[in-house]
Amino acid sequence: MTAPLHEETPAGTAVVEPAPTKTEQAIEGRSLGRIAWERLKRDKVALIGGAFVLLLILVAVFAPLLTALTGQAPNERHEDLIDPLFSTPKGALGGMSGEHLLGVEPVSGRDILARILYGARVSILVGFLSAVVAVVFGTILGTLAGYFGGWLDALISRVMDMLLAFPQLLFIISLISVMPNDLLGLTGTGVRLLLMILVIGFFGWPYIGRIVRGQVLSLREREYIEAARSLGAGRGYIISKELLPNLVAPITVYMTLMIPTNILTEAALSFLGVGVKPPTASWGSMLSDAVTYYESDPMYMIIPGVAIFITVLAFNLFGDGVRDALDPKGTR
Repeated sequence: MTAPLHEETPAGTAVVEPAPTKTEQAIEGRSLGRIAWERLKRDKVALIGGAFVLLLILVAVFAPLLTALTGQAPNERHEDLIDPLFSTPKGALGGMSGEHLLGVEPVSGRDILARILYGARVSILVGFLSAVVAVVFGTILGTLAGYFGGWLDALISRVMDMLLAFPQLLFIISLISVMPNDLLGLTGTGVRLLLMILVIGFFGWPYIGRIVRGQVLSLREREYIEAARSLGAGRGYIISKELLPNLVAPITVYMTLMIPTNILTEAALSFLGVGVKPPTASWGSMLSDAVTYYESDPMYMIIPGVAIFITVLAFNLFGDGVRDALDPKGTR
């Protein structure tokens, strides 16, 4: 009598599956997000930049807690630490001490570390939200121009050309100078922040709009778009389900590179006196005030300048790493 082809296992006995071989493990599928993350992990410079960006965001969010731990408030004056003759901090390196780790400001004696922490909130808020405004406008209008073409494409493209040729900085200065102190329930610094976010974002959308338009012009001729049309998919479905998911990578890359540019614009506006209103802390306004004292108290100029430099550098390094990680043709 021949043996059965499949022996029955006794009740209650577990069946041990054979362990997967190395070949079977090697052919495991990987998503695009996982591939991008593995590429990004290999870029140590980008990871350092990303870590500093994350640290900066945490510092901006928890600035009140951090200043409470140091025992210093951003607008608290310490005039007893100022030399009455020269209006500069007493002691070396701008009055650095165990109580004031980065020294104090000339004339007022306000703690520089506390104002740097609160200034990060302004820079991150303006830089990020203005980039969001630019991405929203640029994505919508760029997609419409690239997909529909014709007179709509020509109209949006001419608007983009006009905005790119417009003197953005001069327009922002003139607009902020004539705006009322109260607007939409906001007052003072709130009005300035809202205007900077909207205007910087409005003048930034043509850059991303051109990128999105070019991507859509290429994608709309692909086979899967033609297949969706042949199956009766409408324009709204094709744009939302077929085109926009393929635009996430270039939009993400450009947004990470746009934020440091917006931070520099905010610092420039505050330096020129049309940014946030005093006594609100801002890195640009600190640099503007330091111009008078750069010879007698150089640390007051160096510290906010280094803060701006490191922040912009970190965002750029992280943005470059994200761009390389999301590049399907990359070899890194």
